Amino acid sequence: MKMCSVKLEDCRNLIERRGEETTAEEQQQSHEEEEEEDDEDDVQNEDEENEDENNDDNDNFIPSDVNGGSSTDEETTSTSKDQLKVKSFSCVTCGKTLSSQGHLARHERKHTEQKSFSCKRCNISFPTLEEKRLHSKEHSVKKEFHCEQCGKDFFTTPSSMRAHMKTHTGEKSFHCSECDKYFSTKGNLDAHKRIHTGERPYKCPYCDRRFMYGSHLKKHVRVHTNERPYQCSECGKTFTNSSYLKSHHKIHSQEKPYQCSHCDRRFRQKPNLICHERTHTGEKPYLCSYCGKSFFNPAHFGLHLRVHTGERPYNCGVCGKSFSKHGTLKNHQRIHTGERSFKCSQCDKTFARSDVLKTHERVHTGEKPYRCSICDERFAYLGSFQTHQKKHAKEQTAPESS
Repeated sequence: MKMCSVKLEDCRNLIERRGEETTAEEQQQSHEEEEEEDDEDDVQNEDEENEDENNDDNDNFIPSDVNGGSSTDEETTSTSKDQLKVKSFSCVTCGKTLSSQGHLARHERKHTEQKSFSCKRCNISFPTLEEKRLHSKEHSVKKEFHCEQCGKDFFTTPSSMRAHMKTHTGEKSFHCSECDKYFSTKGNLDAHKRIHTGERPYKCPYCDRRFMYGSHLKKHVRVHTNERPYQCSECGKTFTNSSYLKSHHKIHSQEKPYQCSHCDRRFRQKPNLICHERTHTGEKPYLCSYCGKSFFNPAHFGLHLRVHTGERPYNCGVCGKSFSKHGTLKNHQRIHTGERSFKCSQCDKTFARSDVLKTHERVHTGEKPYRCSICDERFAYLGSFQTHQKKHAKEQTAPESS
């Protein structure tokens, strides 16, 4: 039997020295960790549980010298085999094996507990370290800016801020080689070039229409979804985009700043004035490629195209019926609601549609807007007028058949 050559006292002194060295190393490491940046602290927190598990595993190991007794090679071998026969505990989530039930419970908390990684600059919290790191990059790229010209504050990139400043200086350094126009940003130039190339990269997910600009697609999609997020504070009427609401506001102010140069009519919006003046000049710049018919109003042209394409983008949410015009859909929906909001001022009758009310009022006014070009007879209703015209058509074809 061989005896251990190291005295028990020397062995204990060795252990104490190692403990002092370990303590010194831990203090040095703690001092260095305090000087690390915030991101490195988050990494340490994320790995903290794994390190604790490893440390706890190391605590289970007891050097044979500490026991103070002597041992044979056979006893040492037997002890090593006994240490290898440690009961294992497996994590059901990730399959990792740990040496004790306590270590397993601590490890499983890593899967169940929600860590919160907070940005030290703006106090926004993120569920993962990676998301926090991506956010932190914005602070290295984006900065806070204050525009002295308009007083606005921005949190953006320097290049975007320079583009904003050009809106005040009027600087336009990006040149279109096709039409000699200049633009303040490259993005505006690229978007403008689509006018020349005809590129329409934005496709509607509901129909086959495509658009040059993402903003136009966004507005168009509301035709299908019936979303009308812009509401008038005066009358409650809703609109699909802010420009329509802005134009509508002028109705309440009664302001009509645009006057026709050919007559006394005035308009709230310049596009309406331009369309009206074409009734004087006879200009019809919108030509239908299907039938050759031309229009002076772009809105009328767009509605006409649906006659050829069969597009009916306005859907009833109750019965699923579709319509080519929003006004027609609105009138149709009153069938389901029973709403009859148009009232006759003469006899108190109510109607679901304004055009039906207008036709009814001819009973009281005696108006007969439909005149026969052959016999000059006049009619109050379109149906009666069309029936009358068929009589003349039969009279004209009768001699030919005989």
